[in-house]
Amino acid sequence: MTTGFRRAARIILVGAPGVGKGTQAERLMKNFPQISAISSGDLLRDNVKNRTPLGIRAESTIRSGALVPDAMILRLIHNELMTRGWVRPDAPPLILASTAATAPAVEPEPCNFKDIPMSPPETSDDPSASFILDGFPRTATQARSLDALIPINLVVHISTPHSIIVDRIAGRWIHEPSGRIYNTTFNSPKVEGFDDVTGEPLTKRPDDDPVVWQARLKKFEETSRPLLNHYDQKGVLWTVKGNSSDEITPKLFKEFQERFG
Repeated sequence: MTTGFRRAARIILVGAPGVGKGTQAERLMKNFPQISAISSGDLLRDNVKNRTPLGIRAESTIRSGALVPDAMILRLIHNELMTRGWVRPDAPPLILASTAATAPAVEPEPCNFKDIPMSPPETSDDPSASFILDGFPRTATQARSLDALIPINLVVHISTPHSIIVDRIAGRWIHEPSGRIYNTTFNSPKVEGFDDVTGEPLTKRPDDDPVVWQARLKKFEETSRPLLNHYDQKGVLWTVKGNSSDEITPKLFKEFQERFG
């Protein structure tokens, strides 16, 4: 049963690798049709593919072996929000170091985002302006920069015990040609070790190793703590706990309905 919002939900999902953020995002958008997905990775790929000025700059950066700077990602998000009308034209301009992003067509300077005091951006509170932002921010520094662009009003920390995640990964098998994923704990193939559709053998991903995943999870805990603290201090952090996606989903639906419905 789908339901609607009374005001815009501007959401970030935070959780360890393998916790099921993608699954929850899909279920939230299905249950609350006013929510859209904004993926920083998709925006980057689209701009590169369409040869926009920003896409050309980003492609050059990627080919040089460097990471795409936060300033570029923020500009991509800013342009998308402006295009959709979710940040009003009279909002304060996004400032990248000494250069103001006053128009989508202007390329950013190759520099970092500075923390420049800005008044709160003028944003749409229409329910249709609801979104889940994927892929950004990953650090507290990025979060502070995003604060100057648009006020996030709910950060969901999806928490599942690491032992559960490692067991889930250990039981994961894939059919590489199709991308179909199975799991011996909750989505087993009809015949052990073989794809349901083609009957071809299933394989393990090279990095689906418990030792590798323990290290990834430990690193996530270390790097995510400042990010979660930032949003906790802003009063928008909410933690949901569960051992499976099916256990977590109804808790999410209830919280979203109470906050925005």
